[in-house]
Amino acid sequence: MAGDGEVHSGLAGVISHRSSISSIIGATLTYRGIDIDELAENGTFEEIVCLLWNGSLPRRDALEDLRSGLLREFELPAGVLRILREVPRDADPMRVLQLAVGALGAFDPDRDSNAPEANRRKALRLTAKLSAVTCAFHRIRSGKDPVEAPSEPGFAATFFHILNGRKPDHVEAEAIDKALILHADHELNASTFAARVTASTLSDMHSAIASAIGTLKGPLHGGANRAVMETIQAIGSVERVEPWLDDALARKEKVMGFGHRVYKQGDPRAKHLKLLSRQLGDLTGQRRWYEISERLEALVRERKGLLPNVDFYSASTYYCLGIPPDLYTPIFACSRVVGWIAHLFEQYADNDLIRPRALYTGPKEAHWVKIGDR
Repeated sequence: MAGDGEVHSGLAGVISHRSSISSIIGATLTYRGIDIDELAENGTFEEIVCLLWNGSLPRRDALEDLRSGLLREFELPAGVLRILREVPRDADPMRVLQLAVGALGAFDPDRDSNAPEANRRKALRLTAKLSAVTCAFHRIRSGKDPVEAPSEPGFAATFFHILNGRKPDHVEAEAIDKALILHADHELNASTFAARVTASTLSDMHSAIASAIGTLKGPLHGGANRAVMETIQAIGSVERVEPWLDDALARKEKVMGFGHRVYKQGDPRAKHLKLLSRQLGDLTGQRRWYEISERLEALVRERKGLLPNVDFYSASTYYCLGIPPDLYTPIFACSRVVGWIAHLFEQYADNDLIRPRALYTGPKEAHWVKIGDR
């Protein structure tokens, strides 16, 4: 009977797509078959963009074409900047980012086309403009003017510059670059699935990305890194870690940044961010955030057997870069948009409408009751 069958709560274990973009096997994450450790240690964000979109690492000329193409697309339409100036300054930046993506779709010259060539052009624009929106809104709400994208040597350095109004040093640029690489894709996660569901209706790329942003906003997905930093700030010192954890566990509160639905042997991305957190803590004189995190990691491992995920050390890493916690999830989106787009390319190329069924558990038979008899 239609609707009968086994229920997989949260679609756990259900394979809904074939994909050649990224894989999670045990404690290993790969993009196009290349281990995330190799990518984080050797690659640049632009190389990862080419890898995810095209299926292979780029030659030098293709890489330079992509870099220059992205740089050209950082400029925002005047209408979008007006929207950013009009929204409340205390608005959640993720809500603003989702609003801006819808507006960018209205201004995009390819807005009415889902042709492969049009979607390639939209991909470049979306990747650059999500970062431009994030940085511009932060500066506007801080009483500053947006910064025009300079001719920096890379995407990460450009992002840092238009956010902070100054060039990054080597460690700061490398930290942003690695964070972007580590967050770029993660198989069929909730936001990626949301993007593919929207695209499966043959809606446009901007609408699919807006769906993904709304999904990433949740604290059980991209919003977790913001919650981690709020936790670390609330603890305040290494000496307070253990009593804070004792109290949290006694109240059966979830400690954000630990455990993962897929990784049971530890998130392979976490160690790279842990190293960055320590390096930036030393560079900026804010090592206590790393030390609090390290102590909390040890105690949670001991008490609960849980290991940190990608969100845990990204929190202190971003904080030492001078990034406020409510921008952590938008920055996640500025990276993950590349993975979302790679999946959208796959979805549009071989599309089936995604429309699962639900197991009905309501009354077997019911009848209309006249309003006077209810």
